[in-house]
Amino acid sequence: MGRVSDRVCLVTGAAQGIGRAISEALLREGAQVCLADINGDKVAEVARSFAADHPGRVTSAPVDVTDRAQVQAMIAHTVATFGRLDVKFNNAGVNRPMNFLDVTEENWNFIMGINGLGCMIGMQEAARQMIAQGQGGKIINTASVASRQGFDNVAPYCASKWAVVSLTQSGARDLAKHNITVTGFAPGVVATEMWEQVDQDLMEIGASERPGEAMETFSADILKGRVATPEDITGTTTFLASRDSDYMTGQIVMIDGGMTLV
Repeated sequence: MGRVSDRVCLVTGAAQGIGRAISEALLREGAQVCLADINGDKVAEVARSFAADHPGRVTSAPVDVTDRAQVQAMIAHTVATFGRLDVKFNNAGVNRPMNFLDVTEENWNFIMGINGLGCMIGMQEAARQMIAQGQGGKIINTASVASRQGFDNVAPYCASKWAVVSLTQSGARDLAKHNITVTGFAPGVVATEMWEQVDQDLMEIGASERPGEAMETFSADILKGRVATPEDITGTTTFLASRDSDYMTGQIVMIDGGMTLV
């Protein structure tokens, strides 16, 4: 019996990176998991690869987290497949670096729409399903080390992750009466496909000069002495999805190897 063997979990942004690792770890600990992503074909392929080792416990759904109807359809698919929804990970997120004075309305709206509004819609619709079920539940949001301090060439991303922290606290206060906890986790520098793209973007705007330089700079002060892998994150995310964390709500757990001490 795993820590989440009786849980139905839904993870957005699950086609790659941290979301994929979260999903795989939940499956290893016995959960039934719906993997969701805006790239429906890719997330379906990932789900099929997991199903070989976890038959009957994996499904997938395409979703644009900024589209409420699509979020509702994703949750409905999860419930139709597994009978209920116990845990919702609002993990989908984007970044598109721009130097501070160059940030445009389009850049701001794109990042805040997915990372901020997408998180709120996901929380609302998951909560509605959990309230209807009448047995409580868990909502878990992906914040970031960027929710604790601002960086000059990713200002909208930092603002969006501060928004995730605020939404986590607001949701925790409102949903406690329904026995729904709302928590989050804040990774630091994690070696994922997203960071590879950020590295390229930072070179294009002149913020770094060579591949890997940005990650080296951001990770120079990590007390653990290295960047994280997605697997470094999943012990905590599975804990947050399990009953072991039932008395936690409104909290953000830092998983940054000691990059920030706050």
